[in-house]
This record gives sequence, structure tokens and C-alpha cells, in this order.
Amino acid sequence: MEKKILGKHESFWIDTTPETDFPELEEGLYVDVVIIGGGIAGVTTAALLKDAGKKVVVLEADRIVKDVTAATTAKISVSQGLVYQEYTSKFGESQAQNYAQANKNAVKIIKRLVDDYSIDCDFEVTPCYVYTTSEDLVEKLKLEAEAAQKIGIAAVYTDDIPLPFETVGGVLYRDQAQFNPRKYIIGLAEHVEGDGSHIFEKTRVLDVKNNAPNEVITEKGILKADQVVVASHFPVYDPDNIYSQLETARSYVMAFYPKQNFPEGMFIDMNPIHTYRTVSTDKGRLVIVGGEHHPVGRVEDTFKYYKDLEEYIRTHVEVRSIEYSWSSQDIYVSDGVPVVGQTSEDGIYIATGFRAWGITNGTNAAILIRDLILGIENPMKEFFNPLRFKNQETSKKIMRYEKHISREVRWPVCLEVSDFPVESGRIVETGTGNFAVYRDVNGELFVLQAGCTHKGCTLSWNNAEKSWDCPCNGSRFNFRGEVIHGPAVKGLERIKTEKSGGC
Repeated sequence: MEKKILGKHESFWIDTTPETDFPELEEGLYVDVVIIGGGIAGVTTAALLKDAGKKVVVLEADRIVKDVTAATTAKISVSQGLVYQEYTSKFGESQAQNYAQANKNAVKIIKRLVDDYSIDCDFEVTPCYVYTTSEDLVEKLKLEAEAAQKIGIAAVYTDDIPLPFETVGGVLYRDQAQFNPRKYIIGLAEHVEGDGSHIFEKTRVLDVKNNAPNEVITEKGILKADQVVVASHFPVYDPDNIYSQLETARSYVMAFYPKQNFPEGMFIDMNPIHTYRTVSTDKGRLVIVGGEHHPVGRVEDTFKYYKDLEEYIRTHVEVRSIEYSWSSQDIYVSDGVPVVGQTSEDGIYIATGFRAWGITNGTNAAILIRDLILGIENPMKEFFNPLRFKNQETSKKIMRYEKHISREVRWPVCLEVSDFPVESGRIVETGTGNFAVYRDVNGELFVLQAGCTHKGCTLSWNNAEKSWDCPCNGSRFNFRGEVIHGPAVKGLERIKTEKSGGC
């Protein structure tokens, strides 16, 4: 199999929008609320709280909307696979109805914010179809339509799915929406900036001190705030060990021009899960397809998933050209419900675990946190409560991947540069320790500690993205050891490669 990624290896949203240039932190500020994370949950929370009269600061380790939110397919919808029959069965009809209403509110809030701030983000109202090509799933989709209808969602089962290949039916949700997530979040950020509120980029958070006031410690200095919101995808500050309830998964996206017109709308294939949507460009309607999920750091060949996605696309649609390929990351909670609300520490809030529905659930999280800070009743408070795991046995299934390593390691004499193919990486286990080793195009070896700086789990080489990925919490590091995705906040130590006398 040829190891080649087709098109630009970058998100379409990032490639077609300008780079942001907000300043680094100004030390010494004291504001009402500090929000950690510059994605949809963090920036939306900041915008809603500023509208309520709060002075807010958003802190982003890199540039805002350059990580998970910029890698999404950006569907704004109440439809989330088979979630309504799942929640009705597990939690009861009343709780499922609250969740459905929250999703409807999130869609409305996004539309209101687009209108209020005149954000040019290619917002389009469009239908969403959750469909199948397998007779085996027809009954489940009919039950999903019934479950959604019972709790107030205007969903209908239909045999008419307007796709250019054969399907057997699905659930239609009318009047949903799609947009360009970077244009939207940048528009919100421009509203947040000013009048005592700030967006600070290139400002990595290292720790939070739960004092009066709270202190947020960053690489650039310290901020003080009455309230702190941790909206960094996987939480970089986690006083209640929520990490033990979280699983991370990667998925893959391709954007292509079809040979024939592709129908407008959003389409979710349940067999297995793939999603379609379109976006207008100067060259016509670009089709964006996502799918091919796997746990982070637990597969040997990530190139395979790009190839599998390409084959899936070509099986269903005649392709003129594949323009972009990229990957993303989602977080799943052990009970299937997002984690949003106040932690055990007063004034410290958390938002994570949005599954594969980050646009809607990220907005849900922002609405709930705004309400909690302002003292407004919100029916999602208990359902999303981060403390719901307090009296449960900790879920440690992911911890079987943890292999803590000694920091006292030496590079063994018997390994040479020639032992490593160019642009390849692997974990080397020796009697003197474990190493994460990569050889670049110039033949230079990058020898790093093999344990993630978050909890010590042994890293895995991601050959498609050329990164070291953590199978426990989804932290990612480039081949130089620099953090490219949290919750890790510290880079990997580079090991000197002087010869030291044996393996």
C-alpha cells in the first residue's frame, strides 16, 4: 500500500481562512472569568458571558480554532445518530427530552449569534438525514424517529434519501444548519476582544490554583479570576480525575470535487458511520466526508484509515479530484453523556466529552456554564454534572495502556541511524529504558522519552501525521517532542545519543 495522503494535508477550514494574531498574555490581569481553550466551547462561553456583562479572558496554547474545532465537518444539528432512543432507554424520557431541547436551543443560539454579530461564516439552513444502506438497521432508525418525535424533535422516517447511490431509508431532520467553523469562532472572538475582555494566544496554561481569587498559571505569567472554565477539549486541569472516564478517538476527513452534482444537505451513514456535507467554493460544491474512527494511539498504521476513507468515497461517488485530507479527535465519556459544570473546587468549571457532536454540544456546554455562573436554572445541570462519577468505582480500562518509565535512561550503543528507515518512528525498548525514536528526511535521529508527560503512558507512533500519540488521554507531540494537543502541557525530553556501552 502506497503511503501517500491525497490533496493538501490540512483542514479545508484552516487553509481557506486567515491566521489569527491575538497577542500573548498580559500578566497581572484580574478578570471575572478565565476560559482555557480557544475552540467552540471556550469562545462561545466567553461571548455569552461578555454579553452578560462579565470581563473575560480566553487563553489558547496555540492559535484559536486551529485544533479540534477546525477539524470538524461542522454540522449544526439536533440529530446525533441514535442518541434519543439511547438516552430514553438509559435515562428516561424526561431526561432525553431535556437533552433534545438543549440541542434545539444550541442550534438557535448559533443562528442568533451569527445574526447579532453579522458573522460571515457561510451559515446555511439545510436538512440532515441519518440513513442506512443496510436492511438490518431500518428498524433502529424507525425507532429513533419515534423516540425523537416523542420528546419534541420534528423527525420523520423516510425512504427517500437524495443521494447518488442506493440507500434503504433514514431519519429526516429539517431546518438544521452548517457553517464554516473557523469563520464563526473568529467572528465571536472579535466580539469578545475589547472593553476589558481579551483573547490571548500562544499562552499555554500549566496549572490552576483554587484560591480566592483563583490563579491560572501560564508559560507567560499568572492571571487571577473569580471563575475559571476549563474548555481545552481534554481538560488540562482536572481536580476530580475525570480523565479516567474519558476515551479519545481519531477520525479522518477528505474533501473532494465530484464528477456529478452532489445533493445539498447533511448525511450521516450509520453502516458504518460516515458523514457527508458540501460547501461552496470558487470551483463549485466541495464534498466533505468524515469517518474511519479508531482509538488514539492504538493502531499501527494510521495511513490505512486515509486509504480506507478514500476507498469508501470512491465506492459511493465518482470523484473528480481529492483536494484535502485531514484528521480530528473526539472524546467519549464512559456513560455516553458530556461532562459540563462545576467541579469539586468552587469556581472551577469543566467542559468535555462531546462525542462526535462538538458543534452542538460545545454550544450546549457554553450555555450551561454561562447559566451556572450567572445563577440561572438550567435543566442540564445534573445530567451533565462532572461530580456524577464521585461515588462510582473509577473506570480504569484505559489505564492498562500505562507503562511508566524511568527518566534515568541512556541511549544504547548497539542502535545506529541506519537501523531506522527515513521518516519513520517507533518505540525502542531496551534494558536502559524506553525511547521514542524518529528519523527525519535528513537522517537526523530524534530520540525522546517514551512516556507521555501527562500520566506517563507509553506513546505510539502515528505514521500519517508524524506524531507521538498517547493511548490513555489523547495527548499528541510532534517528532521534536513539542506538545501539539493536550492535556499534556510539557513537551517530551530529548535524550542525548552518546554511546553508553550496550543495549
